[in-house]
Amino acid sequence: MKTHCDTTGRPVHVVNLDPAAEQFNYPVSIDVRDLITLDDVAEELGLGPNGGLLYCMEFLEENLDDWLGEELEGFGEDDYLIIDCPGQIELYSHVSVFKTLTNYLKINGWNVCAVYCMDSQFVAETPKFVAGCLAALSAMVQLELPHVNMLTKVDLVADREALEPHLIPDALELRHALHAATGARFSALNDAIVGLLDEFAMVSFTPLDIRDEESVSEALLVVDTAIQYGEDQEVRQREYGDFPEEEGGEQAAEEEAHAFARLQGAE
Repeated sequence: MKTHCDTTGRPVHVVNLDPAAEQFNYPVSIDVRDLITLDDVAEELGLGPNGGLLYCMEFLEENLDDWLGEELEGFGEDDYLIIDCPGQIELYSHVSVFKTLTNYLKINGWNVCAVYCMDSQFVAETPKFVAGCLAALSAMVQLELPHVNMLTKVDLVADREALEPHLIPDALELRHALHAATGARFSALNDAIVGLLDEFAMVSFTPLDIRDEESVSEALLVVDTAIQYGEDQEVRQREYGDFPEEEGGEQAAEEEAHAFARLQGAE
């Protein structure tokens, strides 16, 4: 996503909030490892990977204003941040750290969207796919944010057509597939689980193939739509006349208007 944005001339900044991260193939503007690292916690407190990560996240939660607030001071209202977070689902469904973080960002004027990334290999087994859907739903309920579910690593799937039924899961098909995979003794449980997903009707997926520029662009548009990216800029340009008057300014204004119209059409 960072490479795509750089190529298209769209400035974005990557924030790393994973204290266990080792290296990146792109520049990181804000890095939680400047505050705390999992290795240091494991060495000093003797905690394992999961306990150490929870400790790091709680430490981050306690220092949001002192550390993250100071780091964010250099960014303005037009800046776009991609925040890379740890993958442990418990951080989004059982503890408060990311709810606190997102509330902090919203209070400070940021439009925030949660992007839940699920490996496309999950579609190979219905019970695993349903478990992923439940985890996504749990995060959606906990975070209370505009939410996008992304089916990642699509480039590794040989049969792309097999993904289609999973992008907007059908409750009846899920129920039949679960019954076939788990046996009759789990029928009542399967019905309850599928009924929960069907009742909320909130879980659908956007496929992401990182080798396909169009796929990356479409995924970015879904996120942009969720946070209404560009809408505030369009309002400011109309209100204050920010478009340059020199040659090419009128064309730039027209291009921005068309882009905004496409975004509104997607909504």
